[in-house]
Amino acid sequence: MFLQFLRLEIKSFFRGSSLGINLAMKIFRFIGILYFMVCLVGGAFGAFFYIQEEMHRDPLQVVSRFLLAAWAVDLIAKYIWQEMPTQNIKPFLTLNISKKTLVNYLLAKTFLSFFSWLNSLFFITFCIIALFNGHTVAGVLGWFIGVSLLFYLNNFINILFNGKETIVVAVGCVFALVAGLAYYQVVPVLDYSGRLFYNFYERPYFAVVSLMLFAGLWKICFSHIRNVFYLDQGLEMKKEVGKTENIAFLNKYGAIGTFINNDIKMMKRNKVTKGIIWGSFLFLFYGMLMFTSPIYKTPAMTMFMGLFVTGGFQFLFGQRVPAFDSSYYPLMMTLNVPYKEYLKAKWWLMNIVTAASVVLALCYAYFGWEMYLTFLAAGIYNIGVNSQFTLWSGAYNKMQIDLNSKEKRFGQKNSFNLKALLLLIPKMFLPMAVFALVQHFSGITAGVISIAIMGLAGFLIREKIFDIIVKTYKVEKYSTLEAFKNKD
Repeated sequence: MFLQFLRLEIKSFFRGSSLGINLAMKIFRFIGILYFMVCLVGGAFGAFFYIQEEMHRDPLQVVSRFLLAAWAVDLIAKYIWQEMPTQNIKPFLTLNISKKTLVNYLLAKTFLSFFSWLNSLFFITFCIIALFNGHTVAGVLGWFIGVSLLFYLNNFINILFNGKETIVVAVGCVFALVAGLAYYQVVPVLDYSGRLFYNFYERPYFAVVSLMLFAGLWKICFSHIRNVFYLDQGLEMKKEVGKTENIAFLNKYGAIGTFINNDIKMMKRNKVTKGIIWGSFLFLFYGMLMFTSPIYKTPAMTMFMGLFVTGGFQFLFGQRVPAFDSSYYPLMMTLNVPYKEYLKAKWWLMNIVTAASVVLALCYAYFGWEMYLTFLAAGIYNIGVNSQFTLWSGAYNKMQIDLNSKEKRFGQKNSFNLKALLLLIPKMFLPMAVFALVQHFSGITAGVISIAIMGLAGFLIREKIFDIIVKTYKVEKYSTLEAFKNKD
């Protein structure tokens, strides 16, 4: 039966009307996955021989010290991006197929996601190298099984956390607390991690614990899903009693204020859009993670980092401007909706959050005022230039986002469009190149001023750019309507 389900999904892929877009995205996704596969396999070789030859320590023991942190990052990534494939299961609920079979298939299918098996490439490669370098077969096998199953447990934890935001926030706070204690060396978290995971090598029979946890969580998730596995329950977002909300002071700004009001209410009331807010907040810490890397010491990459730190909300929300309205976009087009005001509302909302991000990025002054001034210039460029190019690229965005769907991703499909890709040049590469060149010949001050001037110039001519953007949206209107109406 499982093979039959897979055959049906393959037929669905090749018979859908959006085959071209899907196929293009699959190809690009495959290239991306292939890149990460090569990185992980190469990383296993590099980590093993560097630890053994340069540090003169046991590679298994050193890697075990960081596995607890890797496990936490893996869980966070799966919660944010990995989804339950419930939508494809719906049609089978009306057929004479055992619900037990459907639930087991749903659980098994989560392991086909590259989020599940990608990290196994590192462990497999690392263990094979260890076997050829004198480690015992039983120890390496016990370590591999024990560690891999603990990482696979995140699939089940992800399912159990779905829809329980209070628990997720509490767990996130615990992770942040533990990370802080480890960073400031209050608690030797890495030592505890090393002892825990290295036990699988020293005592291979400990892998039975991971196996029991895996079987137990499979059973718990099976019961959890089976109890809510109905067409009108579990597979759709919970419907709550509607509440009337209104941000009164926005009403005085006319249609723009009304559109901003609606977007704010949408972000407050939906899990998908709440993820945008949390993601934008996490973007502020991007520089904290990357500024220690030698690559990010170059002027161009510092500007790249500044664009990301200050433009997180813009990248996450702005490039999906029509997609969030896809469910009622056809209705909007039958009404007298002013296109320019509709887009300006999105623009103002993005820039308000970007301006707030610039203020919050002041903490980067701790690493030097030159870094913060670079981030300030990047923020001005995001406000004056990138915000408009982000809206412009939205005209070519044919992606649907079902806000009523119980999914974690920002949409069901991503659409590839060469025009949208070309707009990345002025958004990212142009400021990086200009800043690097001016900084090289005239110093950091001139580099910052040049990027700020570009941002201010874009802000001053925004009305003319908006006319071009509105014209583009009108040209793409009918193809966008067709894409949003098409559920395949």
